[in-house]
Amino acid sequence: MGIRDELKKQALGLSGKAMEKLLGDEKRALAVANAIGRVQRGKQALDRGQDEVMKALNFAPKSDFKAVGKQLAGLKRRLRELDEKLEALSEGSS
Repeated sequence: MGIRDELKKQALGLSGKAMEKLLGDEKRALAVANAIGRVQRGKQALDRGQDEVMKALNFAPKSDFKAVGKQLAGLKRRLRELDEKLEALSEGSS
């Protein structure tokens, strides 16, 4: 095992012990969970606010880009499926 792997192993071990110590106390674990929840709610509020500002400026919000990206991924998948069917049909008729 190389020095890099050994350092990684030690770092993971130490971080695991630190997390055990931090979350070992029920009050601390609850406080960490609450803090994470507040951060997530804050991010959601920020995302909503950003979308509203983008719409007010007549720009497409990030959520629209995500939706279009999902649609594009679906279309690519469907195109691949159709291409495979066409390929199979052309091989069958040859």
